[in-house]
Amino acid sequence: MAMTPALALLRVDRIACTGHGQCAELLPELISLDEWGYPVLHDTAVPPDLHAHARRAVRACPRLALHTDRAQT
Repeated sequence: MAMTPALALLRVDRIACTGHGQCAELLPELISLDEWGYPVLHDTAVPPDLHAHARRAVRACPRLALHTDRAQT
């Protein structure tokens, strides 16, 4: 039986975010920037093929405002 990867969910702490925009640069498939430079999530579910990119974006956030959580199943 094949194991399915755990579903990761993206979230942004809007209070901590200062709009640097690195998340959208590193993960444009799921994040764009609004007119003020703050992230807009297109989808909170991270597809398995983007898990590594999402982890990189989370680590690169200078304000630690981007997070991934495991979905509750």
